[in-house]
Amino acid sequence: MSSPPRSLRVLLASSEVLPFAKTGGLADVVGSLPRALEQRGVAPAVILPLCRSARKARTPVSPTEHLLQVPLGNRIVPAKLWRSTLPDSNVPVWLIEQNDFFDRDDPARQRGLYQFVDQAGHKWDYPDNGLRFAFFGKAVLEACRVLDYWPDVLHANDWQTGLIPVFLREATPKYSRFQSIRALYTLHNLAYQGVFPRSLFDELGLPDWLFSMPYLEYYDQLNFLKAGIVFADWLNTVSPTYAKEIHQTSLGCGLQGALTERRDRLSGIMNGIDYHVWNPATDPKIAARYTPETISEGKPKCKAALQVELNLATEPRAPLLAVVARLVEQKGIELILRAAEPLLAQGVQLVVLGEGDAQYQEQLRTLEARHSRQLKAIIGFDEDLAHRIEAGADIFLMPSVYEPSGLNQLYSLKYGTVPVVRVTGGLADTIVDTTEETLANGTATGFSFHAIAGWALRETVERALEIYRNRPNEWLQIQQTGMRQDWSWNRSAAEYENLYRKLVEW
Repeated sequence: MSSPPRSLRVLLASSEVLPFAKTGGLADVVGSLPRALEQRGVAPAVILPLCRSARKARTPVSPTEHLLQVPLGNRIVPAKLWRSTLPDSNVPVWLIEQNDFFDRDDPARQRGLYQFVDQAGHKWDYPDNGLRFAFFGKAVLEACRVLDYWPDVLHANDWQTGLIPVFLREATPKYSRFQSIRALYTLHNLAYQGVFPRSLFDELGLPDWLFSMPYLEYYDQLNFLKAGIVFADWLNTVSPTYAKEIHQTSLGCGLQGALTERRDRLSGIMNGIDYHVWNPATDPKIAARYTPETISEGKPKCKAALQVELNLATEPRAPLLAVVARLVEQKGIELILRAAEPLLAQGVQLVVLGEGDAQYQEQLRTLEARHSRQLKAIIGFDEDLAHRIEAGADIFLMPSVYEPSGLNQLYSLKYGTVPVVRVTGGLADTIVDTTEETLANGTATGFSFHAIAGWALRETVERALEIYRNRPNEWLQIQQTGMRQDWSWNRSAAEYENLYRKLVEW
């Protein structure tokens, strides 16, 4: 009888991890995937910078005796390791303390993990972001050496960790144990690449030949994302459709050539969601809990409570549309603004929660002033309110220009809030458009369209409204079909485990 395979050791490196630090979906992914992996018998660990929000997180962090001496070009930068554990798991979390680089986020002063707002209200990247995350990449490897911890797979995520596969290969001659570590690099969003001046490359102590077009150079600049693409053993994106789309000029963001070169080592795994956190049957943040069987009783209570909270007209049958998103072009905010007036004229209500570009924020405030009992725009982000919106809304709008994976459409499915999406990336992989055929075979879970246009969004919402208003039994069927689907991290973790094992055996 063959012995069972030993536990895979996987180290996930990320600039943000829930519950320690978060600006977007990356934190949710790296906060949830390791716990699902642990349940499958994998031995994961997580490493991230020790930022100020991590020090203040509900999950405690504590210093260790481990000191790091991180080589950065011709100097040594000291750092210290802190320790924690992911909630509801035994997954170890290592945090790298280097206060000059990472102890700067402060919401009260409008200072985030990567950006700050100046006195004039303009948002800027920190000018030393490149050096900060080059240091982080080197510190990850130094932490492995100091801890005598040698993972089978080092799973790097997004541009902030793009130099890790480069440093891993360059460190091999000095420390041979790095040679056996396989590097997986996940591309969460190609639009954010980490592009910095040539002068940064000169500070890193890397061989000059690496600054050339086949490797790290990108229009005479250093590109972190390209570095990861070129040097990782395997690449993956966060949905199967996005893995195909990024070979196109329109969505390759200038890196389609490098991606096409690696097409035989590129795959897509759909992100999951944590049903311990996002589940209307157990959610303590909503007005009434409900299941697919009790949605007709529970969801109207959540809707009424949300209308009261946001000072909307308390009309039970007024269709309540919701948006929870960054207010940026990628998320299709322009399409929503173009469709808003015609839809509001048809008696819908609209709730928008998010922050982003000043022009979109101002347009939403103007609309809200004209339709104060129909439209509520909350500028900022509130995790608890996001739960109440998902539970109280009838329809969720997600008309993204592109969407590598998407999480909110998955939350919406679980809460019986029917998604209206544009066919792209993870939205194409997760939402089945409602037609007479998909209603008849019981697969419809939402409504979708293709054109990047306000009229296309409006017509698709009107298609949804027709069923919501006139065919309640079929609307309930769409809700229940979505609620019963499994988009949990357990599903995604099984695919990741298979990919890790493929890499180790490669």
